[in-house]
Amino acid sequence: MMQTIYYDLRDIKGQQKEIRDKVAAAAKILREGGLVALPTETVYGLGANGLDPEAVRHIFEVKGRPQDNPLILHVSGPQWLTRYCAQVPPLAYVLARKFWPGPLTMILKRGPSVPDETTAGLDTVAVRCPNHPVTLAIIREAGLPIAAPSANLSGRPSCTTAQDVLEDMDGKIQCVVDGGPCAVGVESTILDLTCTPPRLLRPGGLPVEQIERLIGPIAIDKAVNASLGEGEQPRAPGMKYRHYAPKAPVTVVTGAPEASAQEILRRVGPDSGVICFDEYAHQFAGKVVHTLGPSGDKQIQAQRLFDVLRAFDSEPVREIYAQCPDNQGLGLAISNRLKKAAGFHVIEADSLRVVLGVTGGTGAGKTSFLDVIRELGGTVIDCDAVYHEMLEQSEEMRNAINMVFPGVFDAGGKLNRKKLGEEVFSRRERLASLNEIVYHYLVPEVQRRLGSDTGLYAVDAINLLESGLAEVCDRTIAVTAPTELRVRRIMARDNISEQYARMRITAQKPDEYYRTKCDCELTNAAETPEAFREEAREFIRRLLETIREEKSHGQE
Repeated sequence: MMQTIYYDLRDIKGQQKEIRDKVAAAAKILREGGLVALPTETVYGLGANGLDPEAVRHIFEVKGRPQDNPLILHVSGPQWLTRYCAQVPPLAYVLARKFWPGPLTMILKRGPSVPDETTAGLDTVAVRCPNHPVTLAIIREAGLPIAAPSANLSGRPSCTTAQDVLEDMDGKIQCVVDGGPCAVGVESTILDLTCTPPRLLRPGGLPVEQIERLIGPIAIDKAVNASLGEGEQPRAPGMKYRHYAPKAPVTVVTGAPEASAQEILRRVGPDSGVICFDEYAHQFAGKVVHTLGPSGDKQIQAQRLFDVLRAFDSEPVREIYAQCPDNQGLGLAISNRLKKAAGFHVIEADSLRVVLGVTGGTGAGKTSFLDVIRELGGTVIDCDAVYHEMLEQSEEMRNAINMVFPGVFDAGGKLNRKKLGEEVFSRRERLASLNEIVYHYLVPEVQRRLGSDTGLYAVDAINLLESGLAEVCDRTIAVTAPTELRVRRIMARDNISEQYARMRITAQKPDEYYRTKCDCELTNAAETPEAFREEAREFIRRLLETIREEKSHGQE
C-alpha cells in the first residue's frame, strides 16, 4: 500500500507560493502517470493523464470499474476541443461559451490522440471544463487533459469531500487535493452532440431546461430512467451499471412528498432506514433517518445526496426507503442517482385518494386507531368537530335547526345545548329530526373537505352508517372491543365509576350493529395502547394494499 499525499488547497487566497508549489506537485504526479483525486464543482474526480493508456488503466484497477465504462476528459476551455475531438460542430462552441466552465459534458467525435482506454473503445469522447479554480490550475500546469471518473470505489456513492475520497482511496493513489466541499453535489450533465437532436445521456448539475432554452428540444436516452440491457455498451459514464449504492438495499418512493412519506410509513420495519425531506423527518421517530433537505430546495438536495447515501454505511439498517423529488430542474439528476442507487427498484406512491370511514363505541380504541392514521401521514376528519364548527359558521344550518326547534339559539346565535338536549333526548322522533337536518349539511361539508387531493383520509363519525357518510368511503371500519375491557378503559380514561361506565356503554349501539353493517372490523383486545397501535398499523397497511390494487385495476 502506497502513502497517499494530502494537499489542502481549500484556501486558494492563502500563501500563493505554497499553493503554486502544491499545484505544480499534483500536475507533476499526473504527467508521470500517477493518480490524483481532484475537486470539481460537481463531485471529486479520480484523475490521470487521459492520453496515457497505462495511467488510465490504473483508474479502472483502483476503482474496480468495468472496462466498458468510458471516462470524461477534463480540459481547461473550449480551445482544447480540436486537440482531442474530431469534426467539432459549431453547437459545441455555443454550449461551451454559455456553460463552461461548469457541469456540462459533451460527447463528440474522438480525435486520434485519445486512447481506447479512455473512451472504452468508442469512436466518441466525453469532454468537459470543470468549474473549480484548483483543478483548472492543475490542468493548465500539467498541460494535458485529465481523464477523471468520480473518486469513489465503483458502485459506491460519489465523493463530495476530500474525506470521502480518503475513505475509499487512502493508500491506493498517489495524491488527494482538498478543494473543499463540492458546490453542486451531483455529476455533470452529459449531452451527446453526435446525433440530431442532441441526446441527454445522463442528467446532472446543469438542468436540461437551461440547455433547451439555449438550443431547443433535447432527446432523453432511455438509460436516464431505466437500466441498459445486458450486452448494451454505455456511450457515457453512469449509463449502465448500478452506481451510488450504500451497502443496504435502497427502495425509491416517487410521487408527491406527502404521498411518498405516507407510503414509506406504511412500509418501514424495525430495521429500516429512511432518506426523506426535512419536513417529514418527524414522522419517522425511532427510525434511522437522514434528510435530503427541504422538499422545495433541490440545490441543497443535490449537495446532500451522496453524503446521505454514504452515511448509511455506518448505520445498523437492513433496508433503506428514500423519498424522491420530481424530475424538474436538478430533480431529474437527483432522481436518476437515487434510482441507480436502488438498481431502479422504484415504488410509485399513491396517486389515488383513499377514504376510510371509522366508527365504533366509546372505549373500543377508535382514538388510538385514528392516531395511527395521523402517524401514517393521513388526514382525519372528525365529524363531531365539523358539526360544532358549522354551528358557529353556518347561518343556514342554524336557521334550519331553529325552524324545527324554536328558541334553542339565543339572540346572538349561540346554541343552548341544554335546551336542545332536553328536546331531542326525551323523544326519539325529535332526535331523528335533528339528525336529518345535521346530516343534510354535514355530508356535503365533509365531501368538500375531502376534496380531490390524493392521499389517505379517515372520516371519524359515530353515526357514519346512518348519516350517509359511508357512501363517500372506500371502506367502513368498525373498531370494537370486549365489554369488560371497554369498561376498564373508560373508567381509567374519564375517572368515573364502573356503574357509570357500564351505563354509557349500554346507552350506545351494540358491537353487533357495527359488525354487521361495516365492511371491516378491527377488534381491540390488546393490553396496552401501544400494542393496539401496532395491530392497527398492520391492519391499515393490508387494507390499503387491497384498496390500491382494486383502484389500480379499475383505472386500467
